[in-house]
Amino acid sequence: MLMTLQRQFAYLFLLALPIACVAWTVTHEEIFREPREWCKDKGQNCRALAPRKFFYVFTCEYCFSHYVALFFLLLTRFQMLYEGWLGYLIAWFALVWVANIYMSFFNRLRLDIKHENVAIAVDQTKVDPDPSSTLHTP
Repeated sequence: MLMTLQRQFAYLFLLALPIACVAWTVTHEEIFREPREWCKDKGQNCRALAPRKFFYVFTCEYCFSHYVALFFLLLTRFQMLYEGWLGYLIAWFALVWVANIYMSFFNRLRLDIKHENVAIAVDQTKVDPDPSSTLHTP
C-alpha cells in the first residue's frame, strides 16, 4: 500500500538531504580532492567515450546525484504517486531535483559567506592600513 501524499512529500524532502550531502561532498569537498582530480584527469584524457563519461560523473554534482539517489531508492524502496516501477522512476527524478535545489542553496550560501568575509577583510584594511603603527605610539 502506498503512503499518503503528505508522507511521500515528507520522505522526498528528507531523503533528498543525505543525497545532496553525499553528492556535494564527493564532488566539491577537500576530503575527496585527490580522487576527484584523478577522475577529472581520466575523464578528460581517456580516448573511449564510456570511460570519459564514467569518470566525469564523479566531478559533477548533478550527474553524481542521480546515482546517489538511485542507491537511496534501492536502500529505502521509496516510491511516489504510483506503485511499482513508475513510482520508483518518479521518486528517482523527484529526489534528484530536490537534492539539486538543496545543493544550489548551499552553494549560494557559501558564496554569500565568502563574499562577506572578503568585504570584512577589505573593511579591516581600510580602518587600519598600518597595524604596526598602533603598537608603538609615543
